[in-house]
Amino acid sequence: MKKKNSFGRFLLGLLGFLLAVVLVIAAAFFFLPLTETVDTTPVEGSADWMKELDGELPLNQIVLPGSHDSATQYVQLAFFSKCQALSVAEQLEAGCRYLDIRLGVDGHNDTFKLMHGFTNCRTSPFNPVDKLYLDDLLDDCYAFLKKHPTETVVFAVKQEHGKDSVAVFESMLNSYIREDADMWLLTDSIPTLDEARGKLVLMRRYEDEGGLEARSGIPLIWADQKGAKDTRPNVVAEKNDFYTLYVQDRFEYDTEAKWEAFTKGMAMAEKRAKDGDVILSFLSTKGSLTYGHPRQFANVLNPRLAELDSLSGWVVVDFLSPKLAETIYSHNF
Repeated sequence: MKKKNSFGRFLLGLLGFLLAVVLVIAAAFFFLPLTETVDTTPVEGSADWMKELDGELPLNQIVLPGSHDSATQYVQLAFFSKCQALSVAEQLEAGCRYLDIRLGVDGHNDTFKLMHGFTNCRTSPFNPVDKLYLDDLLDDCYAFLKKHPTETVVFAVKQEHGKDSVAVFESMLNSYIREDADMWLLTDSIPTLDEARGKLVLMRRYEDEGGLEARSGIPLIWADQKGAKDTRPNVVAEKNDFYTLYVQDRFEYDTEAKWEAFTKGMAMAEKRAKDGDVILSFLSTKGSLTYGHPRQFANVLNPRLAELDSLSGWVVVDFLSPKLAETIYSHNF
């Protein structure tokens, strides 16, 4: 009888331990991301900060705040996949002018959904099958630009986690654009601010396999950088048709290596870039582990932007806040 009681207590203890492990995992992977917010205190003038700029400036000569994986406020596997605490609408009001848009085809209804890798972006953290669709995100962008016609938004699109051909992908995206064509600027050159005001400027992270030419948007293509044993190159020069893209997107670097890549890469690009070139610098990283936690790196790296005397080009961050956006766009003035 004592042996049976001992075994029963062992089973109860084991079950209790397993339950505790499950609760810890649930807290880390579901509840913790819900607490990962940013200071939402509005900064006066952030919603229309571009109205103060010379309209003859080309967009590549304007320092733009950008958000990495812009639609991931609510996303599956949020501990690993969440990169923003604000919705896209809130980011635009905060001053964000570069959106990193990752699209996949929803096979059930042949529409675009927002994704980060294989995870779906959502409109709520509590519905596991909920999805954020491109229609809803575009409605927010259009509403913002109609309310703030002095502004423009670089809409950088990547085909994410899908088997459809690029030609099919392009055709689908073009059908969305045609529905509200007056809200888009489709061009094969870097526009001036006046040309782009009140519009989304389409830039594509894929080849124009559909043969849409100017209707395909401006190419913004670079090879996946991940990490590197030799961190010295920092920035990579990628030829994109009529201009050179100087891009630093080392998303598998830990904190210090990432900061070095960001600062040294930008300095190197400033020396090499010509008037028509684009400098694109990501401060976002998931670290060197296979699956990282973006927020822990953003907590350390984002405040360092305020220490810099100058910024150039388009600066893309995780967990953008109104204050951080102001820190970036203030380098235009």
